[in-house]
Amino acid sequence: MFRKLKPLFPYMRKYWRAYVWGCVCTVVANAIWVQFPRVIGTAAHDLTISITWGKIYDCAALLIAITIAHGILLFLMRWIIIGISRDIEFDLRNDLFRHLEKQSASYFQEHRTGDIMARMTNDLSAVRMLLGPAIMYTANTVVFSACALYYLLRISPFLTLAALAPMPLVSILIQYMGRKIHERFERIQAMFSDISAQAQENFSGARLVRAFAQEEAQINAFERSNQEYIRRALRLVRLMGMLWPTLEFMLGLSMMISLLVGGHEVLTHRIEIGQFVTFSMYMYMLMWPIIALGYVINLFERGTASVVRIHELLTAKPSIDDRDATLPKETEIRGDVEFRDLRFAYPSENGNPIEVLHGISLTIPAGSSLALVGPTGSGKSTLVSLIPRLYDAEPGMVLVDGRPVRAYPLDTLHRAVGFVPQETFLFSTTIRENIAFGVEKAEMPEVLRAAEAAHIREEFEQFPHGFETSVGERGLTLSGGQKQRTALARAVVRDPRILILDDALASVDTYTEERILEELRRVMVGRTTILISHRISTVRHADRIAVLVRGRIAELGSHEELLERNGYYAELYQKQLLEEELAVTG
Repeated sequence: MFRKLKPLFPYMRKYWRAYVWGCVCTVVANAIWVQFPRVIGTAAHDLTISITWGKIYDCAALLIAITIAHGILLFLMRWIIIGISRDIEFDLRNDLFRHLEKQSASYFQEHRTGDIMARMTNDLSAVRMLLGPAIMYTANTVVFSACALYYLLRISPFLTLAALAPMPLVSILIQYMGRKIHERFERIQAMFSDISAQAQENFSGARLVRAFAQEEAQINAFERSNQEYIRRALRLVRLMGMLWPTLEFMLGLSMMISLLVGGHEVLTHRIEIGQFVTFSMYMYMLMWPIIALGYVINLFERGTASVVRIHELLTAKPSIDDRDATLPKETEIRGDVEFRDLRFAYPSENGNPIEVLHGISLTIPAGSSLALVGPTGSGKSTLVSLIPRLYDAEPGMVLVDGRPVRAYPLDTLHRAVGFVPQETFLFSTTIRENIAFGVEKAEMPEVLRAAEAAHIREEFEQFPHGFETSVGERGLTLSGGQKQRTALARAVVRDPRILILDDALASVDTYTEERILEELRRVMVGRTTILISHRISTVRHADRIAVLVRGRIAELGSHEELLERNGYYAELYQKQLLEEELAVTG
């Protein structure tokens, strides 16, 4: 048990003083509460001798004082211990988010978003219940039971042993049930992750689901998953339904034994009637701790299962980090980019790497522009992704300013690179906030200049709320071209030394593309620019054009030079020229 809780110890250690005060409140509260049966027992004993109004008033006042003191201390105990669990939940959630933000792109390709979200919500809630109510009820049960046992033994060791005879059976039951609860809860959490992932994928791909008329199919698939989740949950419920009545039966058995044996002890004058009343009250007051024991077992087993799942997230080491960084964060980057005999392969599930780049050697001087063209799947996006280290090549194969990219701290490298990927992603905020993303305290004039460079300013200013218009989830309210141009403006506003445009104009028409390129030529002055496109019109003005075919550089040169070679580039140019002529004549 404690081995599974080990990942939580650093968080608990942070609040050890609060835990001490919570324990003090628990001990004092139970030390006071345990006197309640003694006062009742004394009053019952006095009834057999002599009773006066004074004694009644004294007894009533004492009982009220005990109840008030116990209530205040119980409030403090709950406030402190439950408060600690909320604080640790806060710390854990922040650490989880911080750690996940450091993971590379490949991590989120290998792990489903729904599963991660389930661990950060459902599992984190189970851990909070473990660190709060579970600890509080356990401490309360242990302290009260110890105090009650002390007074029970003082009254009659024989009667105590007889009344507690069923307790070994309780211990065996708890051990068996606890293991089963843990196993079943793990399966429940795994199924909850599957459901969360399924729901997340359907909500994100809502347009696709509707476009292919798959609503009913997806609803049925979700219903099947939900039925499996309910089936697993009901198995746990049945187990818990067996645990509590069994514990209550054991307690009832103890009460029956104490009544029979205790009554005999009173009749034979071995104990007094007041002592028997006190003993019976202690046994009755032990009912809630024993019943709570079943609840605590449930919380502990759920919590420990969730700790393991959360610990898996926290201990997943980022595949790309600053472990090889040797340069200070203040290092300025000019923008020279070089690939030296670059080879790169993606890992695969069967263990055989999928090689996509083969022996690429290429230099891009600072301030120059390079365009990459080639058939789909030739490795263009992979090549440019290695510059900001979205993926990592072997050491020494990718260099910036003559130094390996791994020598730069990630923050320094990322600040110097403006990247517009193929798949545009916008956050569910305003247009202004999306453009200014990644730039601290970006002023409105900077946002407007970037929007103008992306040829989108006029369109956004015509919106009812202008740049303060909310774009909806993933930019749902914008067209594909508007989303791409927003992403382009987001890269431009960073004023990067290296600007990478990965097919960033694919969703705009040729006229708009030409207007954007005119603005970009002014932006590109003095900075290294890498363009990926299937359109010759996009890349023809680049200083150099590299043609990638099957992960190798097949051709390299300017637009005119490549046309003269009459290779893949010239063939692509002639094909697009013919398509334009047909479009005009058509």
